[in-house]
Amino acid sequence: MRIISRKTIVSFYAVYSIAKSSLEAFYKEVSTADWDKPNDVIADYPMADVITGKRFVFNIKGNSYRLVADIEFKKKLVFIVWIGTHAEYDKIDVKKITYVKSD
Repeated sequence: MRIISRKTIVSFYAVYSIAKSSLEAFYKEVSTADWDKPNDVIADYPMADVITGKRFVFNIKGNSYRLVADIEFKKKLVFIVWIGTHAEYDKIDVKKITYVKSD
């Protein structure tokens, strides 16, 4: 899978350095994945929450952080929509938050 965008991940762990190793592991695992459908994601990440057929929430670093991603299975793309602390996640509407292209 191709992840859009690594910069989003790096920018997050530049602030929350304790999340770096977990986010780097996530990036490596997802980059080598070959998902065709939502069940493939759940097979690799059983604790992920399926919000829609293409939107998922992943627990990062023992659920200290949450990562929201949209997955375009046919195009083999994973869009990192949002990353934040669990407390910040509780304040967003995960169905409505949108991907914002970083500079």
